[in-house]
Amino acid sequence: MSLIERANGSLPLAPSAKACCHPDTGRPTAPDDPVVALVGAPNTGKSTLFNALTGAGVTMGNWPGTTVEVSRGLWRSNGTEVACDCETCTCSEADGRLDITLIDLPGTYSLDPHSPDEALTRELLVGKPAAERPDLSVVTCDAARLTSCLYLVAQLREQDLPMVVALTMSDVAAKRGVHIDTEALARELGCPVVEIDPRRRGGLVALADLVRDRLGRPAPAPRAALTDDDDLALEDDRFAWIAHVVDVATGAAVQNARTWSDRVDRWVTAPVVGPLIFLAVMWVVFQVTTSVASPLQDLLDGLFSGPVSQGATALLSFLGLGDSWVQGLVVDGLIAGVGMLLTFVPLMALMFALLAILEDSGYLARAAVVTDRLMRSIGLPGRAFLPLIVGYGCNVPAISGTRILPNARQRILTALLVPFTSCTARLTVFVMMGAIFFGPYAGTAVFAMYVTSILIIILVGLGLRSTLWRNEPIDPLVIDLPAYQVPTLRLTSSVTWLRLKGFLQTAGGIIVVTVAAVWLLQSVPAKPGLAFAEVPVSDSVYGVVSASIAPVFAPAGFGSWESASTLLVGFVAKEAVISSWAQTYAVDEPDDNATPGDLGAAVYQTFTESSGGHPIPAALAFMVFLMAYTPCVATLAAQWREIGPRWTLFGVGVQLVVAWTLAVAVFQVGRLFL
Repeated sequence: MSLIERANGSLPLAPSAKACCHPDTGRPTAPDDPVVALVGAPNTGKSTLFNALTGAGVTMGNWPGTTVEVSRGLWRSNGTEVACDCETCTCSEADGRLDITLIDLPGTYSLDPHSPDEALTRELLVGKPAAERPDLSVVTCDAARLTSCLYLVAQLREQDLPMVVALTMSDVAAKRGVHIDTEALARELGCPVVEIDPRRRGGLVALADLVRDRLGRPAPAPRAALTDDDDLALEDDRFAWIAHVVDVATGAAVQNARTWSDRVDRWVTAPVVGPLIFLAVMWVVFQVTTSVASPLQDLLDGLFSGPVSQGATALLSFLGLGDSWVQGLVVDGLIAGVGMLLTFVPLMALMFALLAILEDSGYLARAAVVTDRLMRSIGLPGRAFLPLIVGYGCNVPAISGTRILPNARQRILTALLVPFTSCTARLTVFVMMGAIFFGPYAGTAVFAMYVTSILIIILVGLGLRSTLWRNEPIDPLVIDLPAYQVPTLRLTSSVTWLRLKGFLQTAGGIIVVTVAAVWLLQSVPAKPGLAFAEVPVSDSVYGVVSASIAPVFAPAGFGSWESASTLLVGFVAKEAVISSWAQTYAVDEPDDNATPGDLGAAVYQTFTESSGGHPIPAALAFMVFLMAYTPCVATLAAQWREIGPRWTLFGVGVQLVVAWTLAVAVFQVGRLFL
């Protein structure tokens, strides 16, 4: 029985079937496939290699009995030397295709776990009987940081494990004057070694050949190591062995020559200049995103509000459904709501592409170093920066990412702070508000929201540390800074597409359901004498319920039912804020001559009236409230799973109090100057 068969459903499994050298394209992994695990330290190219080998055929799921999420995919390896035992197909040995179940285990520097993720990696590699382990482990090692990477290899070689070492970033090592003899390295390690370049798809065929050759073979004899209980002696033995291996593989001891990367890091990781550079970089990202994507957004806006809506109206009229509730649902509901969200696809794609470039270039790892001192001030280690950064993409995986933290109380604190990171769903609303109220300064306004998000995290963190998290010990930040690299078009486009597709898949289903629910509530009259689907929105159940809570937001300058209603819908998903606005004004002001700018004009007018003539501070207050209150129900579900119901409800209370207090303060102060 293979490792994957023991996953008993937590990771989706295909039915048992005989493995075939020529499966259908896109076939999911099957229990009969051999299992290969990718192992390695962070920033060694492990996940890049996983994506290169599996492409889009990847599934995510919690490992059975844990809350740790593991990536699994089908590696359809091609080679030249594999025998086919299929009984029903006509594939030839020359084709040499073998399907492999590939597992991307959480990154770890050693087999001494400091977090649940690292504990799972150790458990799967050395904590189970041999029959329940992966059939083969591929260990990624950065050639430019060979000494630090070999510590994990040293521990693995002390076990009875079949393994292969994949040497990455040899080009970076060569630029630093380090040339590695892979044959000598393999001889000293006692296991095969292959050079690869996963970013440019180099060496993948050689890796496939080596993996197929080693599958089914017995594990090499474990490395002779000290067997006494003296931990210090064992550590000295490992480091002595590593030094010997590096000397033999490189021909001489590796020189720590100062490189241009080191000179750049002197500035980008400096205590004062580093944070300023980080803020400047993020300002450029938001400014470029809003300015470049704006024309494409206008084009799509005109497409949905013009030809698409007109075409749907004409088609429904032809079918005899014109001026019916069906037309209201399709045109004023689905097209107005979903169409408005789709206009932000160019913006999201550009944002994801820019962040992928920063990540691929190696800069984001420096951002973790820059923020380490800041993290410590709020009672968190520098590693907490990583899930917080993920939160600016999506809060759900960010909360799952808190598992990398070794301390349970630090995981709880980080999970409580993640909802204050401004996710991409909020970004769509910020960009719309920026375009309506700030014109050419929209990018700066959006950037200000992200800076405000950071300040809120600091203030809330300081408050929690001084009350509930007093005297919490903080572990030092340990991180390998990857070499600066020129981002590749293939990797950037691949990461951008995967993230954009994930955003659309997640948001798409939620938005369609929410749009339908909002339209239904807007169609049901709250007063007698009105017909279904022919009621003014203000007199519908949707409008009456929204009007009942609107006075709560009056001190913040947006106490209208139109604004309050979006905040109710935004509790489900922030993307729905825009679609609900589009539905509200499309239904409330039906106009065959509507233009793409009508929605913005209507929103501006609403804020002007509700704020007593101070729309700018009211808009800022609305954006601050939107950023600080509960992100979405999916985030609540993730928190419920990770930190339990008590802390989740506590977090919701903190978010609402902080959001309302800040929104009121922003408006009351802002109206004195704006």
